[in-house]
Amino acid sequence: YFGISSDPFFRGGDLSKLTDIKQVPAGANALSDQQAFVDLDAVVAWVEKHPRANGAKLGLTGMCRGGRMVWMYTAHNKKIDAAVAWYGPTFADPTSLKPQNPVDVTDKIDRPVLGLYAGADQGIPMTHVERMRAGLQAFGNDKRSMIHVYEGMPHAFHADYRPSYRKEPAKDGWKRMLAWFKKHGVA
Repeated sequence: YFGISSDPFFRGGDLSKLTDIKQVPAGANALSDQQAFVDLDAVVAWVEKHPRANGAKLGLTGMCRGGRMVWMYTAHNKKIDAAVAWYGPTFADPTSLKPQNPVDVTDKIDRPVLGLYAGADQGIPMTHVERMRAGLQAFGNDKRSMIHVYEGMPHAFHADYRPSYRKEPAKDGWKRMLAWFKKHGVA
């Protein structure tokens, strides 16, 4: 793999420097989908020109807000070959910065996306996950994409620096992600 990790919030400042954790969501929420698309398009263009990268095999993964962006960006950029969204929100009230949700763009998700979700997630109800699944099915995109739910797991079960970390589901999710990328020609 040739991996790139971008900081989607760099335009608004370094969120890791905030001392009040309650300020972090406000900083993250200031990023518009449109700006995120522009920035990720620039990352893709850079990768396509890099001599050590294979821009013809693009995979994308993200967790939480990044998981939401996986769904959104895969609908936006058809150069993505496969993606994995870890507990990414699929529905919220639209805003001027985020006028659509993943459930609103299921008709445009025609690349294979694996959604890994937590059955006991306090922030992403299973009703939202099921709406996403139904949206994918409505457009036949469930034949390429799939959603796997880890029953009884909390949000951020893969974050090994948080109390929500669950070793076995995290390891299983990582194996599923790698297998997904291999199956869909990204590895």
